[in-house]
Amino acid sequence: MSNSEEKFFDALKQVYVGIEIKSGKSAYGFVNLLRIKKHYFDFISKKLKEDIETEILDFPNFKEELYDKLLSFFKHYFTQSGSIYLYDTPYSDNIYDKVYSNKEDVSLFWKTHMLYYVKSDRIFNDMDVQIYGITFSFDASKLEYKEANEKRDIIILLNEIKPNNKIIFEVNYSERGKKTNIAEIKKELKKNGIKLTSEDIIQAEIAFKKQTEVDYFINKDARSFLKEQFDFWHHRYIFSDESEFDEKRIKQLKMLKKFAYKIIDAIAEFEDELVRIWKKPRFVFNSNYVITLNKIASKTSGNLLIKKIVNHDNFTLQIDEWRELKLISEGFTSKELFNGSILNEKYEFLPIDTKYFENLKMEILSLFKNLDNELDGWLIKSENFQALNTILPKFERKVRTIYIDPPFNKETEADYFYSVKFKNATWLTILENRLSLASELLTNNGSIFVKCDNRGNMFVRLLMDEIFGSENFKNEIIVERTKAKQKIEGRFITQNESLFFYAKGMNNIFYDIERPIDAKWYPLLHFPRPDEKPRTILGKQYYPPINRRWALSQERISAMENKKKIRINESLKYTDCLGNEIYGMPEILYDSKEVGNIWFDIPVYAQKEHFPTENSEELLERVIISSTDEGDIIMDFFLGSGTTIATAQKLKRRWIGIEMGKHFYDIILPRMKLTLAGHVSGISKKKKVYKGGFFKYYKLEQYEQTLSKATYNDSSPIQKYDEDIYNQYLFLNDLKLLKTLDIDYKQNNIKLNLSKVYDNIDIAETYSNLKGIWIKSISRDFVEFENCEKLDFTNLDYKSFKPLIWWGK
Repeated sequence: MSNSEEKFFDALKQVYVGIEIKSGKSAYGFVNLLRIKKHYFDFISKKLKEDIETEILDFPNFKEELYDKLLSFFKHYFTQSGSIYLYDTPYSDNIYDKVYSNKEDVSLFWKTHMLYYVKSDRIFNDMDVQIYGITFSFDASKLEYKEANEKRDIIILLNEIKPNNKIIFEVNYSERGKKTNIAEIKKELKKNGIKLTSEDIIQAEIAFKKQTEVDYFINKDARSFLKEQFDFWHHRYIFSDESEFDEKRIKQLKMLKKFAYKIIDAIAEFEDELVRIWKKPRFVFNSNYVITLNKIASKTSGNLLIKKIVNHDNFTLQIDEWRELKLISEGFTSKELFNGSILNEKYEFLPIDTKYFENLKMEILSLFKNLDNELDGWLIKSENFQALNTILPKFERKVRTIYIDPPFNKETEADYFYSVKFKNATWLTILENRLSLASELLTNNGSIFVKCDNRGNMFVRLLMDEIFGSENFKNEIIVERTKAKQKIEGRFITQNESLFFYAKGMNNIFYDIERPIDAKWYPLLHFPRPDEKPRTILGKQYYPPINRRWALSQERISAMENKKKIRINESLKYTDCLGNEIYGMPEILYDSKEVGNIWFDIPVYAQKEHFPTENSEELLERVIISSTDEGDIIMDFFLGSGTTIATAQKLKRRWIGIEMGKHFYDIILPRMKLTLAGHVSGISKKKKVYKGGFFKYYKLEQYEQTLSKATYNDSSPIQKYDEDIYNQYLFLNDLKLLKTLDIDYKQNNIKLNLSKVYDNIDIAETYSNLKGIWIKSISRDFVEFENCEKLDFTNLDYKSFKPLIWWGK
């Protein structure tokens, strides 16, 4: 093998295999993906070598140049994670060539615009670190890969001290903020005669943590992208480096293009398979409901069902949760729930979580004859792209307002529950992928609000223009970031953040908001420029003063009359435009002021210690009231601490909340239970809010889980010999998730058994998301949907669930 040939195939291998993983994490999806990639690469590269050897016979001296030229092009698109994009492209290569249309005079371009962002992760391998002749040996075999972009820190545990000054450390992910116990490690080492300072141990730990961090992407259309880029490169090469074109040279250049296209087709076939897995609808599992006692009691036989709940073996667990949430006193007993046969009003908003009453769950749900329409909200634990993609059929054009406060593109992330340290291009791709899906969920008269700071506001504005249209830009709202200002030398104090407000279309719902001011009566406003049109005020016609015109329309004046904010001040007089002396000047009461786009009158952050970036309910109240009506659906897919959905619930709006972090269970879910119970916080300190409610929470299957569960064979793929091997679907022989099928060959019968891949699958919600039909009623054996379709849980048609278990051309 020539030097150029070897270099080329080494580089090509990176497309499929990426970073070498040495630790034995074979159960994880990412490692399974690398195994699949390696097998595919071995098959394709062998075929490619054979084809090149055959065709190069006519031009043996061209072989070295062919591989050299292929390498010089493809090396710019190969990354250590296996992602395919404009990776290593020197400016001198002018590789960012792009054909723009003349429709836009300004267009946003970034390096990863053609990709789906999957996650950012560190690739931790076993590693030895030498300090003062002592070997720190880190065992990373127990580390799994992140499901999404959740923030996860690591800790080291002293495992074994071996002879010759070798210390074995086990590396694990931290739980609940636990840190490496440096003092304990130092103490144990000292017992064994190894004297190290705390700084020495910390230095070794830091060295291990500095292993490669990688952004994982999938190219949306690798074939089109690479062929477009190759054509640019090929054209430039021909006209800049070539001066003579005889027949032989033309054939060689055609051969170069031919094999470049074959390689691109092979790369694209695998990348397209990843796109299919990434966009696969997800299974719903671990579903439960939270419902207040008054909602149950309002239904026929509801009080009897509450008594069943009270007598349930797990009711003590529910009481423990109420006590933990401080909703009941320490001395509370179940007898206090009822006054005779009537539910005690003091406890009517106590939330029941069905996770404690699994055998009563269906009985509770059977009380509702139009289940989805009676839910206040859906709380979903998932990476947000996969959640948006999964629920799209069910909620397409049903969401009235979206609010998001995505992770800012910061240099540090110490105080955050999720990763925020992104390169600009990665951050833009994260937003573009998710905002593009979100736009399809909005109603035609819906709105979206996106919050950001000065690290990203210039990008967000252009990105929103591209997705929603510059004509649908409404406002850049300026909010005050915090009352405590940090002074940095050499510049002004940064006081604000931006909230970009866009509509889905031209006819978005919008309500003006007024804030209270000190009440004062003022003469009815009039402007220069004569206009003799009168206004009817309190049943009498009034002409404007001489050489003036009334500033307010008749409709506005009538509206002020209805609010009792207009009067006639008999102590004042004026001369009207007809020359008459008028005794009594119309006056308007100004006790409020219309809110503009500067929102410094309300706090932006709630200043909670347990969640440092929690948005205030006052901020969300203003967003929600200005753009929705009661009963409308509000969505937040960067949910954080849950402020958006808590505020929506209090304002009698419906909601969808999506969050991937572990604080889903520790912070958001308890907060929503408190909200339903009427806990006084946020906006409920100043106004009467809606209490009680009914919502569902569940977890979604993740991309990493699909990769770990999917079955791809190590045997040779099925080939259609009448088709180009580089451009045909080679995964027909792979089961993916078809192991869920129980096939009875004798009876010619196929049954779907989803428990083979996951426990606790919520079949009803999974099907509802997949087909885009809302659940009407549910029982132990059946679910009925709004279109009258019924699904028998004991006899599922595998064809209906095919997109979930098998994907391909």
